[in-house]
Amino acid sequence: MKIISGNANLPFAKDVASYLDTTLTDASFRKFSDSEVFVEINENVRGEDVFVIQPTSFPCNDNLMELLICLDALKRGSAKRVTAVLPYFGYARQDRKTGPRTPISAKLVADLISAAGADRILTLDLHTAQIQGFFDIPVDNLYAAPVFEKDVAKNFSGENVKVVSPDVGGVARARGLAKRLGVDLAIIDKRREKAGVSEVMNIIGDVEGYHCILVDDIVDSAGTLCNAAQALINAGATKVTAYISHGVLSGKALERIHNSPLDKIVITDSIDFNEKAAQEPKIRQLSVAELIGEAILRITENRSVSSLF
Repeated sequence: MKIISGNANLPFAKDVASYLDTTLTDASFRKFSDSEVFVEINENVRGEDVFVIQPTSFPCNDNLMELLICLDALKRGSAKRVTAVLPYFGYARQDRKTGPRTPISAKLVADLISAAGADRILTLDLHTAQIQGFFDIPVDNLYAAPVFEKDVAKNFSGENVKVVSPDVGGVARARGLAKRLGVDLAIIDKRREKAGVSEVMNIIGDVEGYHCILVDDIVDSAGTLCNAAQALINAGATKVTAYISHGVLSGKALERIHNSPLDKIVITDSIDFNEKAAQEPKIRQLSVAELIGEAILRITENRSVSSLF
């Protein structure tokens, strides 16, 4: 087994390698003066089972090119099997046509990764499950729910907890966690009557007196999440904590989170935290390196991965 990491999330890759009791393979990722990406694998990979850990997070296009060029280098280096490990799959939100003459970029990126030489994909909490079908190679889509379940049970045992989906599209994800915890589920139905008018949040279910656990896959600008937290507090929730798989945290997200009624937002380390995010007192990081590492081990040993979730 060989583990290679690009520049997207080196600390995470080191944690995965540590769990597997190995070290990262020596590889050089650098740019020419015109920003062209160059990758060189400095160890022999002929006949090896290689895993490339590279979330396609900000800067998305640079990290994607690093991944593609690394995959090509490995295939030309005669690696036996190459698995692209994408803790966060960028472009996942462009999974359908939203209007005339618009792309389905998630399918395009899936084709690029396959064409570059990946034999299989290992990822975490895809934005929508159907993206697995965009690939013509095997895809193992892990879920952060088991990690969230342990953390909620550890920190909020004995509290009156209710899991909440911040929108109708995330109901399946929230229901899965609620089922694991053995608690009830509430749903926030948000709608905008017309452009320029603030969203109206309707809560389906009783949240009065509950510690609400908001569950979502991505927090980007944090607008919807913070509005949902405010709606829950207005409806009588005692406290609101959010569990998020991928912390994109763009724009004024950190400012919104800091000024929101959210008590805490727990985000996995699928995307590397910037310094400001790491210093925000309302944000806590939860590692999924062990989950990814165990999946890599099982793939190498041809054992079941689905039993992890």
